[in-house]
Amino acid sequence: ALRLAGGRSRCEGRVELEQEGTWGTVCDDGWDIPDADVVCRQLRCGRAVRAPGGAAFGRGHGPILRDDVGCEGHERHLLECPAALEHDCSHKEDAGVVCSEHQEWRLSGGRDGCAGRVEVFFRGIWSTVCNSTWYEPEATVLCRTLGCGNALQRPSFGHTLPGKMVYMCGSLQPSLAQCQWAFNKSAPCYQSWAAGVICNGTGA
Repeated sequence: ALRLAGGRSRCEGRVELEQEGTWGTVCDDGWDIPDADVVCRQLRCGRAVRAPGGAAFGRGHGPILRDDVGCEGHERHLLECPAALEHDCSHKEDAGVVCSEHQEWRLSGGRDGCAGRVEVFFRGIWSTVCNSTWYEPEATVLCRTLGCGNALQRPSFGHTLPGKMVYMCGSLQPSLAQCQWAFNKSAPCYQSWAAGVICNGTGA
């Protein structure tokens, strides 16, 4: 079993493996993009965008189960990659991964971090969100994800970033990534404006 912990989505975080019922971490010695690629593919999270070490997602707990991992990048599972089972590491060297299917959000151009144009980081770039399906559920999910309370208004803006994302939430999901979404599909975004939101909370 394999998971990412300490990140903002299931496709970002500290690499953790389960062995004989115990979860442990991977040391960052030799940790690089081919290693991270295998993790992302195994978790169905696309490709690796970054392979940070140095406990970038916080220090893990339990045993350190792998060191000097040497994937070539084509392996189906991290456990198929050559690695040292003995290690000289501590948890301050825990390896992490950011995969291409990880999504994070911000609001720009508003009075603070809880108001403005909706922008999503996905596949390595910041993009705008089309307002063609941007209704109360979608806006409220985003406000809650950002710790900004509930949605008050949904203003529109011009598209100024390279990509366009569409979200459709049937209910109040934990995050927009768990709603239906499409990236750079022209039909749902045809003649749309960029979505915005004003939440009732305040942020940095």
